[in-house]
Amino acid sequence: MLKILFFGQLKDVLKTDELKIELVKGASAIETVAMLRETLQLKGELWQEYMAYGKALVAVNQEISKETAPLKAGDEIAFFPPVTGG
Repeated sequence: MLKILFFGQLKDVLKTDELKIELVKGASAIETVAMLRETLQLKGELWQEYMAYGKALVAVNQEISKETAPLKAGDEIAFFPPVTGG
């Protein structure tokens, strides 16, 4: 199982701060961050928009990660909006 956290605007727009998803759904497994994004985008139009690559940064087990980062059972994945500085 994956624990998925949402922060900032994502939490507000998607109306959730946490989801738990099985790593294997049916015949397919969620093996990478990119595959997780694709799975989340199936939840609807808002999810398609806000989970699109470039719309949300991602951390796996509290480390900023790339789309190719592998996922395993027990991982904590956090999505958050890009941060701008001043």
